[in-house]
Amino acid sequence: MKKAGPSDQRHSMSISDESLRRFVHFASESCIQELLSASDSTCSSSSSSKGYDNGHRNQQNSNSNDGWNKVHSITHDNGVEISKRRSAGNSFHIFRSRWLLQSVSPEQFMTVANAIDAAKQWDSDLVEAKCIKDLGENLSIISLRYGDGSKPLFKNREFLVYERRETMDDGTLVVAVASLPKEIAAGLYPKRSNAIRGLLLQSGWVVERLEKDSCMVTYVVQLDPAGWLPKFFVNRLNTKLVMIIGKLAQACQINGI
Repeated sequence: MKKAGPSDQRHSMSISDESLRRFVHFASESCIQELLSASDSTCSSSSSSKGYDNGHRNQQNSNSNDGWNKVHSITHDNGVEISKRRSAGNSFHIFRSRWLLQSVSPEQFMTVANAIDAAKQWDSDLVEAKCIKDLGENLSIISLRYGDGSKPLFKNREFLVYERRETMDDGTLVVAVASLPKEIAAGLYPKRSNAIRGLLLQSGWVVERLEKDSCMVTYVVQLDPAGWLPKFFVNRLNTKLVMIIGKLAQACQINGI
């Protein structure tokens, strides 16, 4: 592993595994809540899971369309809808897609609903994708690195993200993925000297069980690639990031999962 240079050392933070686990668990709470708010699902009156009780979930769902503007819709079998929303205090839009996946169970889709499989679909020139730390309790730290041949949004970009997976009492599955703060990331896994470390501000899936081994998938992405790309250009390209659900569904079916 490349050693951190003087600049990295000035802006890095050393942290123990236990402190990192507590931080990620706390930080991911808000990401999970945002994902649940973005989904249109409802919970049964008896559902509760790890602090996400039915009243909290239903309150979020009643406001789930606030600020979302539809930018794309396909009305045939998969029922795709793409929406975007402005983010308070940030000029990068949040993008959301909702997909009705026929004959794909939540368990099948969850095998590909993860940071690494999503990153592969974002850009094929993914030169590193690995878990660098397992924090237990469905928490892990993942390094994603793209090469010089990637599209502008990912060219020479690196992302150091956490991934947290949770199951609600009603069977709804949630995966939250977001970047670590840059100071913690620099101390944990120094970036290459010629790389740009981007920020995955928030992302993840909400996978809800439907009848006949089908599911409804809500996928949310807000990405800041850093560097000098114009924000309007980034927002336009980010629309395509939430279109990967169909490819992920095909992947789990082709692999016979």
